[in-house]
Amino acid sequence: MTTIGLIRHGITDWNQEGRMQGRNDIPLNDEGRRQAELLGRRMAGETWDAVYSSDLSRAKETAEIIVKHMGTTLNGLDSRLAERGFGQLEGTTEQDRLKRWGEAWRTLDLGAENKGEVVKRTLAFLDELHQKHPEQRILIVSHGAVIGSLLETLFPEFGYIGLKNTCVNILKRQEKGSKWTCLLHNCVKHLEPDATKS
Repeated sequence: MTTIGLIRHGITDWNQEGRMQGRNDIPLNDEGRRQAELLGRRMAGETWDAVYSSDLSRAKETAEIIVKHMGTTLNGLDSRLAERGFGQLEGTTEQDRLKRWGEAWRTLDLGAENKGEVVKRTLAFLDELHQKHPEQRILIVSHGAVIGSLLETLFPEFGYIGLKNTCVNILKRQEKGSKWTCLLHNCVKHLEPDATKS
């Protein structure tokens, strides 16, 4: 089986302000770097064969902090792991959206990337990894809407769940066929108070 660890990047100022980031290249803030450091310490105690990241800086820096703790290098960046584009919604808060477009803003065509296209590009990348790293353990650092949309598609029973910054999700794929199993979902045990003592 190929094992995939999907990690959401550390927190940013826009995350804390409730702004949609999308393709805007917003960096980690100090808290996001602290979260990534804690995650790096957690990952250092695990065995992973390769690490890939979105090419947006908040994901890339999270991945770089992780591999530093693991004593390895980042295997590559890929734009297919970048956050979903949100068109006119990018940079806005919920209050901004209600003021500009009203209560029904979610039903409007405001130039957001189709969720199906997000899943399609992400699955294409995972298929490549499955061929390139059969029976290996691969970490991927990406974004909330990307990982959330993928998990909702592969595991409809989950629904769409808001993912926590630096959460870990672990999937396994059978070598034959496209059957996926979720072993860990939205886990941030490294951010719990006891985790900082180790």
